[in-house]
Amino acid sequence: MVEKNQNLFERAKKVIPGGVNSPVRSFSSVGGVPYFVRNAEGPYVWDEEGNRYLDYVQSYGPMILGHSHPAVIEAINKAASCGTSYGAPTKKEIVLAETIVERVKGIESVRFVNSGTEATMTALRLARGVTKRSKIIKFSGCYHGHSDTLLAAAGSGVATQGISGSDGVPESAVFDTLVVPFNRVPEIDQSTAAVIVEPVAANMGLVEPKPGFLQELKMACNSAGALLIFDEVITGFRLSSGGASKWYDVTPDIWCYGKIIGGGLPVGAFAASRELMSYLAPTGGVYQAGTLSGNPLAMAAGQATLELLGEPEYEYLESITNRLAEGLKEAISKSDLEICIPKVGPLIGIFFSVNKPDNFEEVKPIAENGLYRDFFHGMLERGVALAPGPYEVLFPSLAHTEKLIDETIEIASDVVKEISPNGT
Repeated sequence: MVEKNQNLFERAKKVIPGGVNSPVRSFSSVGGVPYFVRNAEGPYVWDEEGNRYLDYVQSYGPMILGHSHPAVIEAINKAASCGTSYGAPTKKEIVLAETIVERVKGIESVRFVNSGTEATMTALRLARGVTKRSKIIKFSGCYHGHSDTLLAAAGSGVATQGISGSDGVPESAVFDTLVVPFNRVPEIDQSTAAVIVEPVAANMGLVEPKPGFLQELKMACNSAGALLIFDEVITGFRLSSGGASKWYDVTPDIWCYGKIIGGGLPVGAFAASRELMSYLAPTGGVYQAGTLSGNPLAMAAGQATLELLGEPEYEYLESITNRLAEGLKEAISKSDLEICIPKVGPLIGIFFSVNKPDNFEEVKPIAENGLYRDFFHGMLERGVALAPGPYEVLFPSLAHTEKLIDETIEIASDVVKEISPNGT
């Protein structure tokens, strides 16, 4: 018996807060009822009603090979046949850590955790333990997980300090968190332990760093004795084999990873020089632990994924993203709608605006103009799944062929005609 998405959503709301286990999935930003995924393969997902969607969500990035890639599934099955968790070290942890160290210049030591939130949370603790300082600087619109310290209010046009961005987070938890505008190098003083940044802001649409921004930020941190943390949960091993630090030739002090290094399974990691990581327990006084950290299934899936990502794969991803970006621009330019399509490597965003935003303050009015909502539903009705919110990006995968990219552009052309004010 096929159960409708609407019925599933009503069932879910009775036993799961809001009916979902992550807020954006509720479709609250775009309206309507979420589709409940039954299965996925390659570039597609199917919902419980049997509808097939060409998927540009790809679990928000980790499915860079496409869904259910045979090599990843084989690695997971092989690992699972030996047990799913031990609470003890495994060789798989060493192999994946060695792979990361080999690929990213500057990294000498890696600690695996279970999510990007855990990675950034512990990276901040490490920075404070190393520097013996308390203040953290983050950028408005950059998302670093839901730990209390990093849920300081974002979005003000000026620096905002000590204001919680969530009920349940007391002001004391964010008292030492300073929020500043993206793409502007803040003043960093001797009380600052770390500056944390998404090198490419991919949680407010897609906002590129201005030329020189990351380099100047690194120099300012060095001058003040603060540590620079790159949150590469999205950009890590997607922009390039060395992530954003290789792409922009900027070496942070601490890296945070997730998504791709788990091959679709829950995972996170933070990494740095051997000297900095020596401050972690059991060799140092900065405590971090987790029974499921370094889970053997996630390690196997991550290793299988990274082994299939070489320069030809990154070149292909960038080529299809270029094709998609140019095609969308051309399709929408034929309508009365204004659009800009920011692109960094194989990451792409959509802003229904003539001007490309540089920070969260400029993003907000664009995200709230309602055009993304209309575009999203028009695409979904025609079988193309985008993220259900205007602050996300598109994730083409290696499973997206040039033919599918062209089909996406053709569908987008039909949608913009439908939602254009003059219907053209």
